[in-house]
Amino acid sequence: MSDDAILSAGTKPRIIAIANQKGGVGKTTTAINLATALAAIRRKVLIIDLDPQGNASTGLGVARKKRKINAYHVLVTNVPVKDAILLTLVPDLHLVPATVDLVGAEIELVTAEQREYRLRAALWGHLSAFDHVLIDCPPSLGLLTLNALVAAQSVMVPLQCEFFSLEGLTQLIKTIERVRRTFNPRLEIQGIVLTMFDKRNNLSEMVANDVRRFFGHKVYKTIIPRNVRISEAPSHGCPALLYDLRCPASQAYLKLASEVLQQEKYSNVEKNIA
Repeated sequence: MSDDAILSAGTKPRIIAIANQKGGVGKTTTAINLATALAAIRRKVLIIDLDPQGNASTGLGVARKKRKINAYHVLVTNVPVKDAILLTLVPDLHLVPATVDLVGAEIELVTAEQREYRLRAALWGHLSAFDHVLIDCPPSLGLLTLNALVAAQSVMVPLQCEFFSLEGLTQLIKTIERVRRTFNPRLEIQGIVLTMFDKRNNLSEMVANDVRRFFGHKVYKTIIPRNVRISEAPSHGCPALLYDLRCPASQAYLKLASEVLQQEKYSNVEKNIA
């Protein structure tokens, strides 16, 4: 994508932070496959990989040698975000990659001015060519995740259908509330995505019911099933939707993308009426 296209005037994209301080809940898998599903219906999508492990970058087939300019440089050294954007093998899906350098960013940002607003400042007014920006946050509630929450309009929370996931969700909700009060009053919960659902396990059903009882319409109807094909896809450097479109998890992410778009459509209508 050309510099002019990225910097062109227009409607700002929908920026969604995909966050959960608990690891292994399907956060990166959700970021990659939701982005791919949105791109498949001709939405222009950017993933910003803020996890030092760089799993989203790897899962999109971007080799480490191609990540010379990455999210670290955007956050810490003020490199323009357009210089860090890479094409992926998915048409209409772009990536700001991550490397282990981001571990240092957590330390270096501690003494930086406006440290909570670094990502927001880097993105503001520079991504109008995109319809959606998905930020894949690290599995922690440090400065990287805080930067994502301050830059975003909403938070999507992947939640594994296991008991201990509920405890972490409570802490995350409190963090989102603090960020809304202190840094970003527009921040809202986009939705909670139930992941790794095992229909053979009664606990999965119990957790799903509990989450729906507490959070109601904020929980997406679409449930992402536990599926071996979605676990295999990253080792092939591609999203599950490219690896095996017909597998149940890929089909679920297509449904989730449709639900996200429908949700945003209703949200825009409500804002126009108000």
